[in-house]
Amino acid sequence: MPGQITHQPGTPNSGAVVEPPAAAAQRAADVDDELIGLYPDAGCTLDHDGPFQLLVATVLSAQTTDARVNTITPGLFARYPDASALAGADREDLEAVLRPLGMQRTRAARLIALGAELATQYDGVVPADRAALVALPGVGRKTANVVLGNAFGIPAITVDTHVGRLSRRLGWTTAQDPVAVERDLAALWEPARWTDGCHRLIMHGRTVCRARVPRCESCVLNAAGLCPRVGV
Repeated sequence: MPGQITHQPGTPNSGAVVEPPAAAAQRAADVDDELIGLYPDAGCTLDHDGPFQLLVATVLSAQTTDARVNTITPGLFARYPDASALAGADREDLEAVLRPLGMQRTRAARLIALGAELATQYDGVVPADRAALVALPGVGRKTANVVLGNAFGIPAITVDTHVGRLSRRLGWTTAQDPVAVERDLAALWEPARWTDGCHRLIMHGRTVCRARVPRCESCVLNAAGLCPRVGV
C-alpha cells in the first residue's frame, strides 16, 4: 500500500515525506468524505438504461464528452435497441447517426463489431466480467470498469484524466499509467468507495481542481488541510 507523498506533484521526490500506509489511507478516506458532502449526487453522466446502453455509450465517449454522447444516444438506441440490431446495422445509416460525434466511420465499424461479438458470443448479454469485457471490440480497461461499477454494482476504479490528475496532486500516486494509478488508489480506498469516489474526483476535477488553473482558494480539501499543495 502506498503512503501519501507530501511533495508537490511533478517535482523531484528527493526529501519527500511519506506517510505510513494507515495514515495515508485515512487521509484518502477523509478526502472522499469531504467530496461526498460537496457532490452528494455524483454519478455516471452518460444517459443509459442498462448494461448494453452504458457499454455502447462509454465506447462512444472516447475522444468526446459525455454530454455530447448524450445528444445522439436517444436516436441511436431507438434505431438499434440491442446487440443484434447493432450488428446488423447498415454502415452508412449508422455513420449518419454518429456523425455529430466525429470519426463516424471508425465509430460505426467499432459498434457493428461490438454488437456482432455480443450477439454471437454472449447471446446479446453484456458480460459482468472484466476479462470478457476488455476482449470485446473497442473496449479497454477504463470502459470495462465504467460498466462493472455503474451497470453491475461491482466496485471498480475508473481512471480518466481527472482521476489521474487529482490522484497525483493529492499525493496518492506518482504514476502516469492509468493501471498503476488504479492500483495505487485501490490500495488506499476500500472497495465501497471505488465507483462513486471516482465520480466525485471527476466532478471536483471539472469544477475546482482543474488542469490549467486549479481553484485552490475555494477548494474544500485545502480548507480541510487535506491537500499537500497547500502553501505551494
